[in-house]
Amino acid sequence: MTAMTAMTAMTADTAERYEAVFDAAVAADERIEPRDWMPEAYRATLVRQMAQHAHSEIIGMQPEANWITRAPSLRRKAILMAKVQDEAGHGLYLYSAAETLGTSREELLDKLHAGRQRYSSIFNYPTLTWADVGAIGWLVDGAAITNQVPLCRCSYGPYARAMVRICKEESFHQRQGFELLLALSRGTPAQHEMAQDAVDRWWWPSLMMFGPPDDESSHSAQSMAWKIKRHSNDELRRRFVDICVPQARALGLTLPDPEIRWNEERGHHDFGPIDWTEFQEVLKGNGPCNEERLTQRRRAHEEGAWVREAAAAHAEKHRTTPPARTGHGAPQEATA
Repeated sequence: MTAMTAMTAMTADTAERYEAVFDAAVAADERIEPRDWMPEAYRATLVRQMAQHAHSEIIGMQPEANWITRAPSLRRKAILMAKVQDEAGHGLYLYSAAETLGTSREELLDKLHAGRQRYSSIFNYPTLTWADVGAIGWLVDGAAITNQVPLCRCSYGPYARAMVRICKEESFHQRQGFELLLALSRGTPAQHEMAQDAVDRWWWPSLMMFGPPDDESSHSAQSMAWKIKRHSNDELRRRFVDICVPQARALGLTLPDPEIRWNEERGHHDFGPIDWTEFQEVLKGNGPCNEERLTQRRRAHEEGAWVREAAAAHAEKHRTTPPARTGHGAPQEATA
């Protein structure tokens, strides 16, 4: 055996031992941390998922921010501003978590702006009325909570810990959406009609948020094997429908699916077929607002360049400037 062959065999043997340790940790529900060895495919899957999640948070600010200046009261405006600000914070948590895997925020944003990374298809639909803000809170944030609460037990530590805080805040977002729709539903006939119209338009895209059917999902099986995900797309979708049916009844609104009915044998609600052709078209960039969302995101990034540059210069200045000293010899922060 040549020296090169022996080195290759040793490397393969070492990698096999590392992978065995990794597999045992995942099987035991232990957290994988940034300094732990992990398969490259596991790392790539996490970067893809966290990047898409982070992109969805910052793109998702746009549909609702569109209504901040038109909110019907100061109270509603303050609530909506706080919510949009929360979404920005969620994006920052998730970009920071992704950076623990060796990628950079700049690289992820460049890929988003170039159309090489995705965000949730739900944010490519327009917010036509004030009731859409309520529908997004109740349905879109509700679907997000259903999908994301299990991520608090994700096998990758930084992602799981970020999700704990995100899910707490998303729960408030869902409640404010429900409360907003309830106020409209119990208001004038025109307000009730507006609330129903918003639910009609957002219901099916919300069901699509969980991703394609299990037999057509290219990532779910492996993500579940690694315990990045804990439940399949279809399982989460069924859980969401089961939650929404009694809530819609409490709202006095109707879900736009005549096929929804309780299935005693399955212990879940049956529901009608989803138009996956629409889902695929939106993913391809042919949704109602795809171009608008990315154009606005690129513009905001370009217009904010001076802020990033100023922040970097400030950090560099404080990194290189030695602290001033007082007359007693104790260090004191420079104020200039």
